[in-house]
Amino acid sequence: MPWLGLGVWKAQVGEEVENAVKAALKTGYRSIDTAAVYKNEEGVGNALAEAEVPREELFITTKVWNDDQGYETTLKAFEESRRKLGLEYIDLYLIHWPVKGKYKETWKAMEKLYKEGLVRAIGVSNFHIHHLKDLISEAEIKPMVNQVEFHPYLTQQELLSFCKEEQIQMEAWSPLMQGEFVRVDLLKELAEKYGKTPAQIVLRWDLQHGVVTIPKSVKAHRIQENADLFDFELSREDMNCLDGLNRNHRFGPDPDNFDF
Repeated sequence: MPWLGLGVWKAQVGEEVENAVKAALKTGYRSIDTAAVYKNEEGVGNALAEAEVPREELFITTKVWNDDQGYETTLKAFEESRRKLGLEYIDLYLIHWPVKGKYKETWKAMEKLYKEGLVRAIGVSNFHIHHLKDLISEAEIKPMVNQVEFHPYLTQQELLSFCKEEQIQMEAWSPLMQGEFVRVDLLKELAEKYGKTPAQIVLRWDLQHGVVTIPKSVKAHRIQENADLFDFELSREDMNCLDGLNRNHRFGPDPDNFDF
């Protein structure tokens, strides 16, 4: 699983998402993260079909939406996603949210897809520790990934520690705080210190915590800029300062309290 990927949440169907994926692949990205509810799997699939990148080099993630959770409905939703993406197999399939009373049946379907080789890895998204423990208690296969909101205002240290202990790879959505990172003075100071942008500082912070990051952008220059993370390292002191920004603040919904 690549450490850096392109998220396509809110990327418009058609040219916008297709051009974003093409720009990412041209820049060197190999990981693309979409979801059924984004309504742009087909656009991602079109861009992949036109790309001159061998399938085995790509890492494509999609997710089963809440309305489709359950055993048979998950299997059906998977086939629909696979058709739209134009792929024989998906690299990573995730449960998008922990829908109470449904995610265990959903997981059984995902285990079936994994055993059949239709998915290379299965995981979850927006699961707290108690959700993970509940799922693991009855699962044959442990979730391989947990994709959650993660940024300097929401460091989720307990969850990160739990995932590391259980060998579940944590992945950050909204790593750039839905644009709010530009208002954080410490990020501006560190950007100047390291000769980088504030966005690059945040994304590097993700990587040094061992968290996969998938910043969303539809602008080619931003996609390229977000990839320029591998030629510098934040000091332990600066990592600690960024950790100290934590406010347990969510820009998205709380997985214990959502109504969709």
